[in-house]
Amino acid sequence: MSRIPDMASAASKQLVRLSRSRRPVARVRTASASAVGKLAERLDFERLPPSVAVHLAYQVVLGRKPDPGGFGQYERAVAAGELSRREMVDALRGSSEFEQRSFSAKMMGNSIHASRCRFVRALPKAATIVDLGGTDLGNPEGAFVGLGYPYRFDSLTIVDLPSEERHPIYSSSEIEAPIDTPRGPVRYSYHSMTDLSVFPDGSVDLVYSGQSIEHVTPEEGALVLKEVARILKPGGYLALDTPNSRVTRLQQEEFIDPDHKVEYSWAELRRLIAGAGLAVDWAKGINYAGLSMARQRFMTEEVAANVGLFDEVEDCYILACVCRKP
Repeated sequence: MSRIPDMASAASKQLVRLSRSRRPVARVRTASASAVGKLAERLDFERLPPSVAVHLAYQVVLGRKPDPGGFGQYERAVAAGELSRREMVDALRGSSEFEQRSFSAKMMGNSIHASRCRFVRALPKAATIVDLGGTDLGNPEGAFVGLGYPYRFDSLTIVDLPSEERHPIYSSSEIEAPIDTPRGPVRYSYHSMTDLSVFPDGSVDLVYSGQSIEHVTPEEGALVLKEVARILKPGGYLALDTPNSRVTRLQQEEFIDPDHKVEYSWAELRRLIAGAGLAVDWAKGINYAGLSMARQRFMTEEVAANVGLFDEVEDCYILACVCRKP
């Protein structure tokens, strides 16, 4: 029989004793934290009683206590072995309620990241891929794989500046050897994305430029896209996402990143794309800011809450589009 209920009861009793003691508050808090910490180290979610596991899952995943119907359903399923405790958590994550949960204003960056993951997962299947500026600090697989690209590929090359040429906030050690990932092999090529001469004409199926085109000047950006058009196969794709200046200028007068050289409006970005001979296949906005635009006042809580892809491209925090080479 599991000793976890006894341990929990013992910890609760100890906390009650501490709360009633006359010792200084700081000492009580320290002792309480110690008791809870020791309990947490010994707890195993998969061994919690079904009722406790369901209560915890609801509070962590959905931010509320379970309703009687949901509690009874999941407690019975877990007790009968029809669902593991982890599968019960996954069931809550797959619910409409979880999908509609809003990120708080403090979590705006996390919300935008979640939306960009959805964008990357919606991109076309490709065998040969180039990711412009795709270093992901702390993740050698790179940003494209990390954002959740769902298909296997034959090769993915990440083009990024040598570490000494990057802004200090993006500095990292260079990776020389290819990286094996579940989707395919990833290698790095360290040089400016304005020069893609290492790639032959018409040799690439998909180029991804995720939050990178804004790190070069508009003149350099035009060179980048012309190089992209050169290396793409006929019918190949460019996928691109970048901050929308129409919204970011509401947030603050200066660029939102100290390394940005430009932040585009949708009209400006379309002209840049057309100038390279590429056609926009489809476009979406990431994290809707319609109320902010209507009131001409940046509302962090709105942008954070509106995770996902939206048709109102010009009223979103991030511009996202998929272009095709004729």
